[in-house]
Amino acid sequence: MNNLATVQPEQTDAEVMQQYLREILLSPVYQAAVETPLDDMAKLSKRLGHQVLLKREDKQPVYSFKVRGAFHKLHKVKQQHTAAVVICASAGNHAQGVALSASKLGLKATIVMPITTPEIKVAAVKALGGNVVLHGTAFDEANSFAIAKAKDEGAIYIPPFDDADVIAGQGTVAKELLSQNNQLDAVFIPVGGGGLMAGMAVYIKAIQPHIKVIGVEPEDAACLKAAMAAGEPVTLARVGLFADGVAVKRIGTENFNVAKRFCDEVITVTSDEMCAAIKDIFDDLRAVAEPAGALALAGLKKYSQRLSNSTLAKPQHYAAVLSGANLNFDTLRYVSERCELGEKKEAVFAVTIPEEKGSFRRFCQTLGGRAITEFNYRYASDRKAHIFVGIKLRHGEQELATVKTLLSDAGYQYLDLSDDELAKLHVRHMVGGMPPRAITEQVYQFNFPEYPGALMNFLNTLGEDWNISLFHYRNHGAATGDVLAGFEVAEHSDIASYLDKLGYQYQLVSNNQSYQTFLTAGD
Repeated sequence: MNNLATVQPEQTDAEVMQQYLREILLSPVYQAAVETPLDDMAKLSKRLGHQVLLKREDKQPVYSFKVRGAFHKLHKVKQQHTAAVVICASAGNHAQGVALSASKLGLKATIVMPITTPEIKVAAVKALGGNVVLHGTAFDEANSFAIAKAKDEGAIYIPPFDDADVIAGQGTVAKELLSQNNQLDAVFIPVGGGGLMAGMAVYIKAIQPHIKVIGVEPEDAACLKAAMAAGEPVTLARVGLFADGVAVKRIGTENFNVAKRFCDEVITVTSDEMCAAIKDIFDDLRAVAEPAGALALAGLKKYSQRLSNSTLAKPQHYAAVLSGANLNFDTLRYVSERCELGEKKEAVFAVTIPEEKGSFRRFCQTLGGRAITEFNYRYASDRKAHIFVGIKLRHGEQELATVKTLLSDAGYQYLDLSDDELAKLHVRHMVGGMPPRAITEQVYQFNFPEYPGALMNFLNTLGEDWNISLFHYRNHGAATGDVLAGFEVAEHSDIASYLDKLGYQYQLVSNNQSYQTFLTAGD
């Protein structure tokens, strides 16, 4: 097999399809890759009113589709250079794909990875037989080093996406997909460098041209969308790193030349929408996707919501590619924090309330029994207090408008921070701090059974005998709720006797070192 030629401007769409179609149909990728299942997402399908199918590329031996393109490329290399040494640069999925493919073909592989790569990914590449070289703090530095190293040592550089043979290998995903379901109306494909998009799009349009091919990118890394607008690849000034598997500043040249012919539309989504899609995948399939892996499903949901507002009545058949599951475990903390916001099932506000007894309870009453998911407060002055509050929404944006009306009618000044990235990522955890003056304060940690209205019941039971000077609550979906509360009390007050009568589990934590360090006025 000779190396696949790149697309030329004078070629017709039919000619491009023909050259890629043959390559995809004859690809030897199954010497390393497996045919992955196409799973029905029953719960999400019912919610959207359309059939939603998920192509499970997380089921590959390296938990990502990248092994397909890597093996197709390395198989060509092996035919032409039986004892070749190959080099690539990658911080994750491409690295594992090249390492596994090289091992299967008996080739030596050097993988250049940034020094910031998590140890779990470095260990995975080594376990697959790759020789890991750590260099640079970002992919661009590692990639430049890999290209130079390949030239100096006479090795063969394996690009992650901008290569016709790599694209053809990725196109085998579409071959499987259409054999598994030939009744699709649209296919949603994640886009980073564009290899998966290009390979799948050319195959789909060659076999079933009526199927819409829709690329999905993060709003902060939309290199294909930028290229489509400019008519050529452009380099983004910066990209967001949450979905690190698609954090690419510039679409591949060959990838763009193919995608611009066969991609019908590009949709962009937020990090919160990706988090919501990760949760959908877990709820339906008990699978955990990496952010880039859930990207296509987030776009599918956004597209479906747009169609629900149109005159289209016929249920559609959609498929999205779950492209990978190489998730850093720590990322789950961020995902769980943001998925409800992505679904519009939670809103966060900054609200100004009077600094007086009973303010918390009156504020909760204003919300009409809606569940509060988070409540952050620290005494700031004798007149007013600023609280950071999360509110559960059952009916999305419609209910959000109702909540805003209730707050306005009750005379509260507020800011809707639901789309404020800085507030959601940092400020929510920094509300409060030290009081402006030294106060006589006792701090307690409470536990109570968690249920709708539990926080309101807690505040009602607590009463108004003491001024609350500190308050933090966060609903994490557990069976019990946890509150940290401070009370401004006289030095010898018998507040403990009062708390004993409330019936809640509690403990005095005023001597806790972190509280003493960060939340007291000091000397």
